[in-house]
Amino acid sequence: MSNKNAFRSEPFCFRVWGRQALFTDPVTKIGGEKFSYQVPTYEAIKGIVKSIYWKPTLIWHIDRIRVMKPIRTYSKSTKPLDWNGGNTLAIYTFLQDVEYQVEAHFEWNENWPELAQDRVAGKHMAIAKRMLDRGGRQDIFLGTRDCQGYVEPCEFGSLGRDGKAGFYDEIDNLDFGLMFHSFGYPEETGNHELVNRFWRAQMQNGEIVFPSVNDTEKLKTRFIRAMKPEKPFKRGENLKPVEDEAEELGL
Repeated sequence: MSNKNAFRSEPFCFRVWGRQALFTDPVTKIGGEKFSYQVPTYEAIKGIVKSIYWKPTLIWHIDRIRVMKPIRTYSKSTKPLDWNGGNTLAIYTFLQDVEYQVEAHFEWNENWPELAQDRVAGKHMAIAKRMLDRGGRQDIFLGTRDCQGYVEPCEFGSLGRDGKAGFYDEIDNLDFGLMFHSFGYPEETGNHELVNRFWRAQMQNGEIVFPSVNDTEKLKTRFIRAMKPEKPFKRGENLKPVEDEAEELGL
């Protein structure tokens, strides 16, 4: 768990964009059709950062995002797999032509003491920036696998890829109501349970500032089920000695 004396990395900023996005409102999943939130969720952006670079030594935290393009939606027919086999017909509503600027940071995962030797901030930030320059270590998706995304370094608050300012920079406030925020996994919380978090999202002058995962005033947490962390890390088995990794990376 984070505390005010815990380590916090320098800001990690990048731009993500794509032709379409689907940040699914969980309410719409019940009928088998999906409708996108108007803006990304904390969990979706965190998934993008982890696709750029991630190790169990650290936990990424999303500080804020900036919405660069106007919010536009369109619907199309899809044929998702049916539980009973074959395909079914559904209507998915996507966001169209999206671009976001993201500012994040990482903190150490204190729940894995066996990874303490790997807590080298400069190494992890250097690798993260290197992977960002290459477009991410894994494929980038904007909410679902149907929505391919792309990332590149940028300065938060800079002009968009089209050389224009953010579409909502001059709009003082937009309220999106109650939105899904994130999941709380036992590997990160230290509790043997899976929870989800909701919050009342607002955008001011194009920016959405996310509350910390430990902000009990702004986040409403709901228990989902009991859940244990994945298998622990053991040196020589699924944990590479930090000195060997550093040598391979030339650090």
